[in-house]
Amino acid sequence: MRTYLVTGGAGFIGSNYIHYMFRKYGDSIRIINVDVLTYAGNLENLKDVENLPNYTFIRADICDKEAISKIFAENDIDRVVHFAAESHVDRSIRNPEVFVQTNVMGTAVMLNCAKTAWEKEDGTFKEDKKFLHVSTDEVYGSLPDDDSAFFYETTPYSPHSPYSASKASSDMLVRSYMDTYHFPANITNCSNNYGPYQFPEKLIPLMINNALQGKSLPVYGDGRNVRDWLYVEDHAKAIDMVQEKGRLFETYNIGGHNEKRNIEIIEIILETLQEMLPDSDPRKAHINRDLITYVQDRKGHDRRYAIAPDKIKAEIGWEPETMFKEGIKKTIAWYCEHEDWMKNVTSGDYQKYYSEMYQS
Repeated sequence: MRTYLVTGGAGFIGSNYIHYMFRKYGDSIRIINVDVLTYAGNLENLKDVENLPNYTFIRADICDKEAISKIFAENDIDRVVHFAAESHVDRSIRNPEVFVQTNVMGTAVMLNCAKTAWEKEDGTFKEDKKFLHVSTDEVYGSLPDDDSAFFYETTPYSPHSPYSASKASSDMLVRSYMDTYHFPANITNCSNNYGPYQFPEKLIPLMINNALQGKSLPVYGDGRNVRDWLYVEDHAKAIDMVQEKGRLFETYNIGGHNEKRNIEIIEIILETLQEMLPDSDPRKAHINRDLITYVQDRKGHDRRYAIAPDKIKAEIGWEPETMFKEGIKKTIAWYCEHEDWMKNVTSGDYQKYYSEMYQS
């Protein structure tokens, strides 16, 4: 039985990945989920797998070398899928040190612990071991706002926020281990994910939640910043395929072929909510464009991201399956069906943070 160590598995993408893997492989794999449970980590995301005999949750910080070493010592880990990271740009602008600590130092701890566990006396590594570092397209910086350019694996890094700089740094650490030690790893750089279990500080769940409550929909700047949107289950499938078929030491870009301006996303959410909610639902009356409120632009706000996932398609055969029109309906339906989940994660400190971030 192959054993996967998933870091940050209680978060948005990590929990969706765990769900996907158990759906695909069932009891033929074992998953150990390591998560420190920050505000964005939620064990409710994994309620339906928590009692599986081949699933284990361990609350630990990836920066804690002793705790991570103990996990490797007590388990024969075959795969590491490293999601754990601080990931919100706004929070990185307010508190960059936390991002450097978790994203850079935490990745260094994970690499060192895996290297120690997998390295043989002659300096080579045990067979069938692999470390997959999950990263972001934000490391590449910003593209011209004219649909003429895309991010490729060869695009030079040019991060513009403390978040993207910390992820670029962690990518470089992984590359250095591949080059220096011939450490068995891959890096994936993905576009913006959306789907179930996403914490509502991110654009799509924030807009869905606010619209349903009749609250303002805060839009940075002119709302014309472009992002490429990837349905989270498609991303989970891509990660699994890179683990199974990807060439060692390679980087693979994972994109959704769904480029849209932020204001378009909000308009689509409003239109889709109007279509999906029954006329008897009183919330339907206040869901309209009047909720849109423009706020001061984010510092260092990149204008356009767009990924060319040509390499992963050519080498591995992966391509996105969920177009945005379908994915956004699935996403809205999930949030409408899980209002208790939303209420739980938006209570307390998040409300204070939200008010501070969007007060302008």
